[in-house]
Amino acid sequence: MKPVDFELARPATIAEALALIAGSDGSAKLMAGGQTLGPMLNLRFVQPELIVDLSRIAELARVEERSDGILLGACTPHAAIEDGRVRDVTGGMMPRVASRIAYRAVRTRGTIGGSIAHADPAADWLSCLSALGARISISGPGGRRETPLVGFVKGALETGLGSDQMIDGVMIPRLGPKARWGYHKICRKTGEFAEAIGAVVIDGDACSIVAGATSGRPAVIEVPAAEVLARPPGRQDVIAMLRAAGLEGDEYEMSIHAAAVRRAIGEAIAA
Repeated sequence: MKPVDFELARPATIAEALALIAGSDGSAKLMAGGQTLGPMLNLRFVQPELIVDLSRIAELARVEERSDGILLGACTPHAAIEDGRVRDVTGGMMPRVASRIAYRAVRTRGTIGGSIAHADPAADWLSCLSALGARISISGPGGRRETPLVGFVKGALETGLGSDQMIDGVMIPRLGPKARWGYHKICRKTGEFAEAIGAVVIDGDACSIVAGATSGRPAVIEVPAAEVLARPPGRQDVIAMLRAAGLEGDEYEMSIHAAAVRRAIGEAIAA
């Protein structure tokens, strides 16, 4: 199949892009790398009247180092993170996760902001960045604001982003020198969508545990680091924590999510 006819615009600034989508009520779609939107257009899952290509906006490729972390422009490609072309403040977690996203061709074109905006539950960045406590920078008619990623994702393919707003960057907190992390995803084969993802970040006294590739938004659990380090939770313990966090599923689904989380915990502890 081929996409329906649409208009194409290539703004040079965020302000120009916002002006193009103002009042569109969803009839305009933003495109960065196009690795998700392209197939959706061809299958006619989306039929926009206007596509706004963001690839020429220099500000969306910016990198801002801050005392507490780093802000990556929304159009930063996965491959730039994988290759170390942007500074890593996570002790290797971000490059590791980037290197296992789909295939190299996808990583070269796909962007971190596009992945978050699409909010596919199986997307690696949703789980990884939720565990890291990342914040999303959003531009809209009222200016620019930052909001935690946890809470921004409302469900599968659903975020708190308005039709007249756009993600312009992702703020990634800097991990401490003694921080530990683990990341594990279960796929039938390399490059396929994950069936379950486990992401764990232990930094200081805090431990963030995330179960991704769910039927909705990632399940996020905050527990004391000492508790996990002293006695790593067993299968039933993890399932109980996931259910308490709102994750639902049959025995197989809960077991595979528990397996991904437990392997991520084990990796973090062994680090």
